[in-house]
Amino acid sequence: MRFLPSDEQSDFARTLRSLLGSAQVPAAVRAWADGDHGPGHELRSRLAATGLFALAAPEAYEGAGLLPLELSLGFVELGRAGMPGPVVESAAVSVLLSELGDEALAKRFLPGLVAGEAWATLTLPGGSPYALDADAAAHCLTVSAAGELRLAASGEVLRSTDPARRLSRPSAAGGELLAAGPAVARAAAAAGRWARLLTAAQCLGVGEALLERTVGYVKQRTQFGAPIGSFQAVKHRLADTLLALEFARPLLWAAALSTAPGDVAAAKLRCGEAAYRAAMTALQLHGAVGYTEELDLSLWLRKARPLRDAWGTPSACRAEVLRSVTPG
Repeated sequence: MRFLPSDEQSDFARTLRSLLGSAQVPAAVRAWADGDHGPGHELRSRLAATGLFALAAPEAYEGAGLLPLELSLGFVELGRAGMPGPVVESAAVSVLLSELGDEALAKRFLPGLVAGEAWATLTLPGGSPYALDADAAAHCLTVSAAGELRLAASGEVLRSTDPARRLSRPSAAGGELLAAGPAVARAAAAAGRWARLLTAAQCLGVGEALLERTVGYVKQRTQFGAPIGSFQAVKHRLADTLLALEFARPLLWAAALSTAPGDVAAAKLRCGEAAYRAAMTALQLHGAVGYTEELDLSLWLRKARPLRDAWGTPSACRAEVLRSVTPG
């Protein structure tokens, strides 16, 4: 088994990194937090042109097939850039509709999601009742504990730890019933695994961005006549953060290769904790300036904690890992 991406996969990731690096993503994130979705929609269209969203849909519906490894590579770059919007949820909706096998529903929703013409958001039973960025999504879907898939009203936007992750509690009352039954439950379980996997990938990217910015800062910030990055305690803190990220990376690739519940939970646990460690390191080593909203660092700091808990809290992921290794 190869954990390292192929040359072609690495080229795809570099293409996304180059695109996002020249796209003024921080400005789009700030606009998104203020309720201006235009720059985020433009970014979505540019990403769709690379084929990123096609990786979560079958070829029959203008996709490239369900390719979790390639999609995970892409979502690392989205996390690294701080991309706003319900990117994970849109991909999860694509997976849900693909797994459901309802041709009419797939034709209705998938082409627009693949082409980057619309966002979608999603809530699943047993998960958070809050939908991400429902006010910006063309489609808000909910799956009930009874196995009903419905379109829902977005609901009132609530305050969030990260202003660029706008949460609302959707209401499915009176919403169109799209499908029901055991097939919905199975498709929802698959969508939940993919959402957890892609959130893990985002976490890894967020952690990388925080570490990179912190290393750059400690090389420039001086104290006692020397860059603070030359101090041993600072080096140790950065090294521990790097180790956490690098130990999480192979778990992410393994989860993308298998998509097994236990593997995905392990990846989400380690990537989420590594991102949170990177955030704490960045905040400590930047000092007081790290708290300021004017510094772009804050855009990633605010993502680390919500992403750690999104689509599977650490305790939920630990429980899933335990179930996967417990006989019977």
